[in-house]
Amino acid sequence: MFALVSLVLLLVQLLLVARAVLDWSVALAGPSVAGSLRYRLTRGVTAVTEPILAPVRRVIPPLRVGGLSIDLAFIVVFFAIVLVRSLLP
Repeated sequence: MFALVSLVLLLVQLLLVARAVLDWSVALAGPSVAGSLRYRLTRGVTAVTEPILAPVRRVIPPLRVGGLSIDLAFIVVFFAIVLVRSLLP
């Protein structure tokens, strides 16, 4: 049972990393064209990860640093998953 929970948490971690990479690809390469592979991946990963991040984001809003916004919810969720996975036998 713990192995299954650990696997699910690992998959969520990987999806969060994929979301970060896809978000940065938009920042670096510009918005993707509707229907492109990057667009579909971004929508799919966002659809899976947003229900996890949104409740945390309501409690911990993004940190504004000048014109930059740092999503603290992402960091909190990612490290919470790391902590939970490290506590599993």
